[in-house]
Order: sequence, then structure tokens, then C-alpha cells
Amino acid sequence: MTEYADMRTVYGDTLIKVGEENPNVVVVGADTTDSLKTKPFGKKFPGRFFNIGIAEGNLITIAAGLANEGKIPFASTYAAFLPGRCVDQIRNSIAYPSRDGRKGLNVKMVVSHGGLSVGADGGSHQQIEDIAITRSIPNVSVMVPSDTVSVEKLVRLMVQQYGPFYMRMARSKTPIIHPQTQEFKTGRGIVLREGSDCTIAACGITVQMALDAADLLRQEGISCRVIDMFSIKPIDSELLEKAARETGGIVTCEEHNIMAGFGSAVSEVVSGMYPVPIRRIGVRDQFGESARDSEVPMLLEKHGITSIHISNAVKDIRSGKQ
Repeated sequence: MTEYADMRTVYGDTLIKVGEENPNVVVVGADTTDSLKTKPFGKKFPGRFFNIGIAEGNLITIAAGLANEGKIPFASTYAAFLPGRCVDQIRNSIAYPSRDGRKGLNVKMVVSHGGLSVGADGGSHQQIEDIAITRSIPNVSVMVPSDTVSVEKLVRLMVQQYGPFYMRMARSKTPIIHPQTQEFKTGRGIVLREGSDCTIAACGITVQMALDAADLLRQEGISCRVIDMFSIKPIDSELLEKAARETGGIVTCEEHNIMAGFGSAVSEVVSGMYPVPIRRIGVRDQFGESARDSEVPMLLEKHGITSIHISNAVKDIRSGKQ
């Protein structure tokens, strides 16, 4: 039976753990500290916790100031507000400054409520542009974890590795995909399943959809390689080129606009190294709409983000190759 867990809860718990290990870890919130599960960090370390209210530009500039003084700030709110309301501050206060030969400041931007699965808040709050925004800003690394194991490992990685990071979590509980022993490295994807007929590369909640699609296709005699590309910037160019050469086609899937998102990042790499047919599954350049929690699967289906659509895209590539 598949086990589900909440990314935000694990995020909050992991912050406390790394906070105990490293006194330079601090947390900055923008009036969403209850929802982001960072408030317990404040109770544990009241002198290292700053809730600055509904002021996302200040959230980023305060985090930048803390980083400038040697702290490791985790700045968190909803994806609709970060980067939605503070692109200028991210660019000019975090990514642009450099000191001691290092690029950018050591700020970790961690958000929840990314993509369509936000639900009832509707299109105004369903952030489908954040990957495009953040990956286009120099010096910013972009991560999209697929489960709670990924969240914990990536938080620890961000503490250890210098530089600006953006990490997007889902609002709803997600299935646990990775074992606790799985290693995560910046710029390295993870092959979850080997296959020879096509590759499915996914990030976030669509990784489970990719695995489900591979199961469906296996019943039809089609062998699919499945990759969790949690590191979107830097991206694993070597792994993508290998997949293109060995499987002859790639389907990408993301809970994001297909314009300038994860699928675009994959296409940029593959087209320059070993061009093969690519099909991109994602939001087709339109806004989402309100959906109650029970209706989110219907909303994803409306936008073509399902295991069925992935499997059909694989078959489309294969029919084009023959």
C-alpha cells in the first residue's frame, strides 16, 4: 500500500533538526508560518525566527541581510507570493550580489502551494510560472522535490552548499517514492526505473504519474526509463544525453506552464547534445481555476497532466519513430 506524507510537515521538522546542528540556520516567514509548518522552529529558536508579515519584498531583503552577516536564512511562503511578488528583490538582493569570489548570497527560498494542485484558491494562486522565473535568474539553483524524502535531503543539502536556492513543495500529501538511503546531489537526476523504448522525465508530483504511466506501458510491452529530475537548475545534462541516445525519445511532465519550464529546460539540453523527439506534458499556457481538494485530479486531467496523457505521449513518439 502506498504511503503518503506531507512535505510541509517534513520541511518544518527538518529545519528544527538542522537548526540544532547549525546555529547559523535562521527562518524568515511572511505571515504563512503556520501553513508552511515553520512556526515550531520559532518556538524552539525564538531568536532565530522572524515573521515579517505580508511583505514578501521585505522577506527577501531581510533574508539577504541575514545572509550577508553569515547566517543561512530559509525564507518561506506560498509560491504565488515568492517569486510572484518579489522577483526584483530576488534578482538584485540575492542573486546579483557577490562577495569573496562567491556568486549570490546564501539564501534558501522554500515555498509551498506550487502548481495547479493548490486547489480552491484558483488561478490567481496556482503558481505555474515560478520555474521559468527562477531558472532564468543567474546564480539561482532550482529544485522541485517529488516526496518528503526529497524534501528532507534537499534541505540538508542546501544548508551544506553555498548559494541561492529555490525549492518548490506541493500543498497536498504526496506518495513516498524514494528510500531514506537515496542520495541527492545538485545537478544530478535519479533513475527510478530502467527502460529502453522511451524516457519519461518528471519533477514534483508528476514523478508518481510517470511511474504509473510506465506501469501502464509495460502492460503493452513498452519499456520506459523513468527519471526524477528534482534538480532543474543545474540540470543533469549527462543523464539526459544518455537517455536520449539509449531510448530514442523523451516525454517530460511538470505541474507548470510548458512555456520556459522544466520541459523547456530538457529540450534545451537535448536539442544541443543529441536531438530526439520530445513531448512536453504540462499546463498549456493558460491559467488554472478553482477546484476543491476532491476535484484536483479532475483539474489536472483537464490540463492533460495525468499518467494516461504521459503514456499516450510515449506512444505518440514511438509511432513517429517507426
